[in-house]
Amino acid sequence: MTMSSIKIECVLPENCRCGESPLWEEESNSLLFVDIPAKKVCRWDSLSKQIHRVTVDAPVSSVALRQSGGYIATIGTKFCALNWEDQSAIVLATVDKDKKNNRFNDGKVDPAGRYFAGTMAEVTAPGVLERHQGSLFSLFPDHHVEKYFDQVDISNGLDWSLDHKIFYYIDSLSYSVDAFDYDLQTGKIWKRLQTVKLPVDKTTSCCFGGKDYSEMYVTCARDGIDPEGLLRQPEAGGIFKITGLGVKGIPPYPYVG
Repeated sequence: MTMSSIKIECVLPENCRCGESPLWEEESNSLLFVDIPAKKVCRWDSLSKQIHRVTVDAPVSSVALRQSGGYIATIGTKFCALNWEDQSAIVLATVDKDKKNNRFNDGKVDPAGRYFAGTMAEVTAPGVLERHQGSLFSLFPDHHVEKYFDQVDISNGLDWSLDHKIFYYIDSLSYSVDAFDYDLQTGKIWKRLQTVKLPVDKTTSCCFGGKDYSEMYVTCARDGIDPEGLLRQPEAGGIFKITGLGVKGIPPYPYVG
């Protein structure tokens, strides 16, 4: 496969301050994503090209499908059920009640339907945050929360191996990928197969989508780029679609609670 067959297009010039958590919803042919500091959950219909946005009352860092309908999201330090129809958010659980400056960051549902998400200290200035304030949590189907470990900076990049035996976890400021085999740490890290250069600096996350999960959708951020930088990358904060990668993803797991 040659790199020349790869096509990159900005399908939505959304100007996200910090776009995150792209998620493909097969049922509606839609891409969901969040803009963390803008406190918005967005749903872009890939067929009609329409976008709908729901504004919540705190920074919203991740969104996931919910088996019983609607979505589930991490808003501030709360796990919330999101009803898209009436745009309401119902709190299912709250964490880090003793840490007023914390918020959730990345979140993802595991193969058994539990919603994993980690917290971090909110930045006080660009790139400045109080260290080791975060923890990794999971919201179980009965809505109880378990804490796995604490003393982390920024939980990010959560995923599971296809045989479900390995949990991959990234603490952004440690610059490494940890792989947990139940509670035993294994040293397994993904191989780099190819590199795709996007016309923006601050890419944040990606997911596979489209009818056969062969399209990759990428979110990125606009915050923290100076005016000169924005002239150089006018599509910063947009949603990108990459086709022709020659690989496919798998559907996201829904939260079962």
